[in-house]
Amino acid sequence: MKRDYYEILGVPRDADEAAIKKAFRLKARELHPDVNPDPQAESRFKECAEAYEVLSTAETRDLYDRYGHDGLRGRQTGGDFADFGSFQDLFDAFFGGDVFGRATRGSRGGEDVAVAVQLTFAESAQGATRPLEYGIVGACETCAGLGAKPGTHMTRCDTCGGQGQVRQVSRGPFGQFLRTSVCPDCHGEGERPAEPCADCRGSGRRPTTEQLTVDIPAGIAAGQRIRIPGRGAAGERGAPAGDLYVQVQVAEDERFRREGLDVVTRVAVPVTDAMTGASVTVPTVDGEAHIELRPGTQPNDEYVLRGKGFPALNGRGRGDQRVVVEVRVPRVQTEDGRKAVETLASQLDARAYKEDEGFFDRLKHAFR
Repeated sequence: MKRDYYEILGVPRDADEAAIKKAFRLKARELHPDVNPDPQAESRFKECAEAYEVLSTAETRDLYDRYGHDGLRGRQTGGDFADFGSFQDLFDAFFGGDVFGRATRGSRGGEDVAVAVQLTFAESAQGATRPLEYGIVGACETCAGLGAKPGTHMTRCDTCGGQGQVRQVSRGPFGQFLRTSVCPDCHGEGERPAEPCADCRGSGRRPTTEQLTVDIPAGIAAGQRIRIPGRGAAGERGAPAGDLYVQVQVAEDERFRREGLDVVTRVAVPVTDAMTGASVTVPTVDGEAHIELRPGTQPNDEYVLRGKGFPALNGRGRGDQRVVVEVRVPRVQTEDGRKAVETLASQLDARAYKEDEGFFDRLKHAFR
């Protein structure tokens, strides 16, 4: 004995058309054999499809409400889908409307285009301006991107009758199905040029070269992209153009290394300068700067230059430059040099090689 159609869809008998359609979509998503491996799913799916086919049409629903299943005898139900609209609703339930199967009318937008620019390390910190020249498919100047010969007009597409889409009926395991696709001749527009433009052959687009100057913001990192809307390939027959993406590449600089917003650099100093202290010139992304070495500076000690790093792209704050000291020990190549070092060594006792004071030791020493 057949189950009640309202019970199958889980809706009350006074449910409106929207509620019935929503209930069917939920059931279809759950029970379709392509997504539900349960052996019973296919039969339950057919049951839901049959219930929806009856309840979604005013005439068959009225007969069912009055006479039940007996009132539908002699009518084609249960999977033939004579009402093609019901299949379209089923397709919507699975694929979200126009994503698959249903044609959208209108010209396609232009493709996005990507170009690469090379920056020096300093330019990535300071910002730069670059002229660009790149090839794209642009709007045809002869027909202003319309595809029609100047002075002529557009005419209705004979293939789709001006609908922008063509429909094909096929029979499957659940009955007849309606497949809708974009018209291959007018590409979904519903109209075609009466006389195609001779230069672009009716497409409205031609290869061209674009020139543009792009401002690259300070603080940008290697691998980041800049999006410039509307500077990509032209769309078909007046549709919006795509976007231009500028891919940033940063050349390596042996003097610097980037760590977040900070710049790290290493500076080599003679051991004598590290021992006695000295003023040292160091490179930065903004030019040269000076640091004062403390007497007794050790290898890998760090000095910080505040605000000499990368600016944040959001404009809030700037990193520092950390200067790592490399202490160079000379090679003694003469006898006089060896004697001088021996004399120095004899004047240094164990206190000269004592580890640096910790933070609290330095604090106590400051107040002593």
